[in-house]
Amino acid sequence: MSIALEDYGELAEQLGAHAQEVLHACWNEAARTFTAASLESVYLKGARALHSLGRGNDLVVTFLQEAPAVAREVGEQAAADLVEMALRCVSKTSATVVTAIIGSSPVAARRLAERQLFEGYLRLLENLLAQAPRGVRPMLGQLDTLLGQLTLGGLRRWANWGAQAHRTDFDAQVRYFGLDSPESLAVLQQERKGTLFVDVQRRLAMYLRALWGRDFFLRPTSGDYESREGYRPYIERHLIYVPDAYDDTAGVGGLELYRAAVAHAAAHLVYTRSAISAQALTPVQMALVALIEDARVEALALREFPGLLPIWARLHRANPQTGGSCGDHMSRLARALLDPTYVDEGPLVEQGRKLFGQAQDRLTDNRISWEIGTELANLLRHIAPAFQARTDLVQAPYRDDNRYVWEFDELVDLEGAQTLPWLERQVRRKVNLMEFINETDVETAGDDAQEVWVLSTELFPYEDKGISYNQMEGKEPAPDPHHYPEWDYQIQVERPHWVTVLEQRAPVGELATIDAVVSRYKPIVARLKRLIESLQPQGVQRLRRLEEGDEIDLNAAISALIQIRKHDQPDTRIMMRNVRRQRDLAVLLLIDLSQSTGDKLRGSDQTVLELARDASALLADAMQKIGDPFAIHGFSSDGRHEVRYTRFKDFEAPYDVHAKARLAAMSSGMSTRMGAAMRHAGAILQRCPQSRKLLLVLTDGEPADIDVRDPQYLRHDARKAVEALGRCGITSYCLSLDPHADQYVARIFGSRNYRVLDRVERLPEQLPALYVGLTGR
Repeated sequence: MSIALEDYGELAEQLGAHAQEVLHACWNEAARTFTAASLESVYLKGARALHSLGRGNDLVVTFLQEAPAVAREVGEQAAADLVEMALRCVSKTSATVVTAIIGSSPVAARRLAERQLFEGYLRLLENLLAQAPRGVRPMLGQLDTLLGQLTLGGLRRWANWGAQAHRTDFDAQVRYFGLDSPESLAVLQQERKGTLFVDVQRRLAMYLRALWGRDFFLRPTSGDYESREGYRPYIERHLIYVPDAYDDTAGVGGLELYRAAVAHAAAHLVYTRSAISAQALTPVQMALVALIEDARVEALALREFPGLLPIWARLHRANPQTGGSCGDHMSRLARALLDPTYVDEGPLVEQGRKLFGQAQDRLTDNRISWEIGTELANLLRHIAPAFQARTDLVQAPYRDDNRYVWEFDELVDLEGAQTLPWLERQVRRKVNLMEFINETDVETAGDDAQEVWVLSTELFPYEDKGISYNQMEGKEPAPDPHHYPEWDYQIQVERPHWVTVLEQRAPVGELATIDAVVSRYKPIVARLKRLIESLQPQGVQRLRRLEEGDEIDLNAAISALIQIRKHDQPDTRIMMRNVRRQRDLAVLLLIDLSQSTGDKLRGSDQTVLELARDASALLADAMQKIGDPFAIHGFSSDGRHEVRYTRFKDFEAPYDVHAKARLAAMSSGMSTRMGAAMRHAGAILQRCPQSRKLLLVLTDGEPADIDVRDPQYLRHDARKAVEALGRCGITSYCLSLDPHADQYVARIFGSRNYRVLDRVERLPEQLPALYVGLTGR
């Protein structure tokens, strides 16, 4: 059924005469592209919003002409994102530039081919308008050339280089972003990638359809956005995500690497019919089970298509001379299970080949992956060092990250794959309560609904009623991102909005764990009692021997008179003042929750994290008695786009059974991007009304992350974060558990604002005592 423009006559009349003519010309294309709801909420209302700016007809006309193409390429919501970005930027630049952004958006949508990447492109333009406004317009003129050679990550690095190098030279900005300068072409050449996904997407889809006779849905992810090597492929909601570009690797072309990656992922979708339970599995067992599962689906695929063997085998380069880490042994096993001509006499390889060969008649049952993987994990423990989940990976660049093996709840029969496109179009939309109530309720709406409405605010606090998000919706909502800058010491610039901090809900543990801490450390609590009492406010205090005050100190005045009579120099401090003792201090304890804190101390069964938890509980008990407002937070990181931040106890929340239960569930994992976490903690501290603010950082190592190879990079950034907090009136102090911290911690926090604890086992005693010493001055 066609949708008539006359049904929206009131909205169309608000656009002006010329815009209405263009609207009539573009209406049929828009009606074929947008749904009925989006025609009004995105297309027409977006045009009306741009018209209301009063910046000329070109802006509105360009949107009416180009929005259908954007929606057709990357979805209707991308057109809404384009309108929102234009409304934000119209006050920062001219209407001509905003019109050029909208006019070139179909090129970006076609080349990027995925909404998330298109959103990243719009954010890049906003950053450039703030850093190099004269360069945006010439860059848009070269956009087809740029995106024909660069991924989104490459375009971002190319643009940031020009913005930083020519920040104050407007003519140089125009030449650089117009590809009219030698350095522009040099950086472009440096950032070029071998094979772009958008250029081979159709061929890959046809390749998979030729193999299995069914459709598979491929999507790009910004593979080199963070590192030059790119992200690993992954499967999510039955969509195959691969990096948006591949370089040639050791003689293997980018197209062949793409074919290997999508064929392996498709094998998972075809041959995986039930989930594998990860319950009670250790990380090394999960890694081995996933490895065997990869070998299982590849073996099934090779039964039907033996020609896949050379494609996959060329990307396995492990050999018997490879090092002896867990990852090296696993890489050798992965190659051995795929390639029968590979010779390796390693114990893990021989046992793995034996068990896998015995299970050849049961390959359709993925329970063999669990059985073989857990048995091999026991062998691996005896022949290799301890397993490191972040670094001990199978060296096969085409394999996905195996999240599909563990995380899916139900499988879609791909024989009916034509029903899958609704997965792309269904969106979750946050609405307010009145909109939720007043909108017509469709009781028959099912899984094919294009929008799922959720309230933007909760009707009642779930935690207070003992109801979790998992009980309400099945999955906790994604956290809102917080973006912070990061200092690059090599080019001496601060990269804006470079790091993303995601706050996550703290899990709940056993309350008895924290209650036992006070009993375990009774002698320490007794020693701290006197110190705590000396810091508690004691009401009104009389200050004597002042030169200026509210009244005369009679005893001091008599003494001064006696000195005058004796012809001695009198003490002029004869006044006194009554003051009210009150501590005006807010303290935030920020705990490093990285993977290394899970290591056990030498000669002890306790881990560093357990000692940090005990010390935090004792410190919280002390601060509660003193009366200082305080918070206890933790952080870890998995690259600059995922700095995880956990609040165990907030300033406004009491230190009660809920806070103690969250402390009891404290866990470790991932890396230590300290600067970003400190900036986020500082933003929270700044909202406190107290005049003195203290950020106390507890860490067991130097700043580090998986996407940073230069050890100095994050040290310099942490130092800049400390300086920025100092300018805001926040004092930063570090208690380091790293015996080698003297080499770097002073440069980060200053010579007087740190302490290195040589005996880590004394942490529960030293942390509260350190707090008393810092705040008692």
